[in-house]
Amino acid sequence: MNFTKLALIASLTFAPVAIVAQATTTAAPTATPARHDYDINQRKENQQDRIGQGVKSGQLTAGETSHLEKQESAINKEEHNMRAQDNGHLTKQDRKTLHRQQNQESRRIYKDKHNARHQRG
Repeated sequence: MNFTKLALIASLTFAPVAIVAQATTTAAPTATPARHDYDINQRKENQQDRIGQGVKSGQLTAGETSHLEKQESAINKEEHNMRAQDNGHLTKQDRKTLHRQQNQESRRIYKDKHNARHQRG
């Protein structure tokens, strides 16, 4: 076996081990997220569940669902940008803004689920 084949076999053998080792050593310590971060993330999850339930039950049309998902995505992008400006943290004003936007989205979900339009099955 020539040296090139040996080097290739060795690199293919040890590369996955190196990747796993690097991933475990560079991972951030598992810290409990701040209470306000938990609240924001929990609300995102709850609202996604409400949209999913509305789709499943037929309470939301495809158009309503698309609009709600776009709104959710916009809020998530804004949160990402806010965090990027402050080293991964949210300021008190950022949290207030996100909370207000999540309240508006929650009202939109409710209105869309309880209007006369339904998805035909």
